[in-house]
Amino acid sequence: MFMGEYQHQMDAKGRLIVPVKFRDELSEHFVITRGLDRCLFGYTLKEWQRIEEKLTALPITKKDARKFMRLFFSGAVEVEVDKQGRINIPANLREYAGLSKECVVVGVSSRIEIWDKAEWRTFYEETEPHYAEIAEELIEIDF
Repeated sequence: MFMGEYQHQMDAKGRLIVPVKFRDELSEHFVITRGLDRCLFGYTLKEWQRIEEKLTALPITKKDARKFMRLFFSGAVEVEVDKQGRINIPANLREYAGLSKECVVVGVSSRIEIWDKAEWRTFYEETEPHYAEIAEELIEIDF
């Protein structure tokens, strides 16, 4: 399980440090792709296979299913963690997520998310005041 929020800087070549706490779970190779809300999603190879099976089961006769699958899979790339603990994020994914030098890597249960720091701050500031309301609308949980 991935959890936590970590701030890292991306270098001019598009390399970003993967938080130490995420490296063991992700292993040396994992998949990143276009996420939602202008961020990137990162999955272990095992989780990627599970998601791929679910998505490929969608009917290709549904226009929205085709559109989503095209964007989701065309943006996917297997990345390798180098000896310094960095991954190289391709230019098309950096552009999609608006990634600049300052990034935030967030653990979200079965995936990681990579955000531009300013985008994350905007998302957080807009969403956090409604945290309790969102929880109430989605599920009933006893903490």
